[in-house]
Amino acid sequence: MRLAKFLYKTNIHWGVVNDDNTINFLSRDPFEKILITKKNIPIRACKLLAPATASKIILVGLNYRDHARELKMAIPKEPLIFLKPSTSLIGPGEKIIYPPNVKRLDYEAELAFVIRKKAKDISSKDYRKYILGYTCLNDVTARDIQTKDTQWTRAKSFDTFCPAGPWLETEFNPNEAKINLYLNDDLRQNSSTENFIFSVAKVFSFISKIMTLLPGDIISTGTPPGVGFMKKGDKVTVSIDGIGDLTNYIR
Repeated sequence: MRLAKFLYKTNIHWGVVNDDNTINFLSRDPFEKILITKKNIPIRACKLLAPATASKIILVGLNYRDHARELKMAIPKEPLIFLKPSTSLIGPGEKIIYPPNVKRLDYEAELAFVIRKKAKDISSKDYRKYILGYTCLNDVTARDIQTKDTQWTRAKSFDTFCPAGPWLETEFNPNEAKINLYLNDDLRQNSSTENFIFSVAKVFSFISKIMTLLPGDIISTGTPPGVGFMKKGDKVTVSIDGIGDLTNYIR
């Protein structure tokens, strides 16, 4: 099932995306229960939004073995996590703003998931019941600032630096999915979540033992090799088999 958050006329709704490119409205948000109505519109009649209501966005650094090999870095012994603010979140088709003081702006294709219900101190074997669905995410990074600063907050936190979407896939195997990134339709990142160092289950459990996760929060699982830079006017697409494509443009 594909769950979408969207703007229709002047109101924000949740719905289920159908194979015929229509959306059936939900009667309420999907975090407690998915209640599908008969109200149906073409997907082209609405604007898809980032499929979350995030109080926080937690990301994992260096979580692909092939990326670690590319960087000639040791495999971490536990997940390396950092945060993006909710104000960095944008949806599919929206513009990524290239800040005037940034010299290098990088893409990072990632698989992300959205929390379904409040979670704290959860074991890895119980992770499935706390995940609403999976989506594509682009961890946009001001690489020159990241290199200069001693921590990553400023480089990762500019407005528009967290595109996510196009929807949540509820029936998805996160452990063997192909993940690609295209820059102006040229393939730049090409890997699989089979190269994860830490599985979704381990990442979720690890984070839940640090902080309380709330419905709508986003956790993103790291990027594969092939990270590179973008410039104004570029089109960037994160593509994950079994989910779909997330396309944004650089302004």
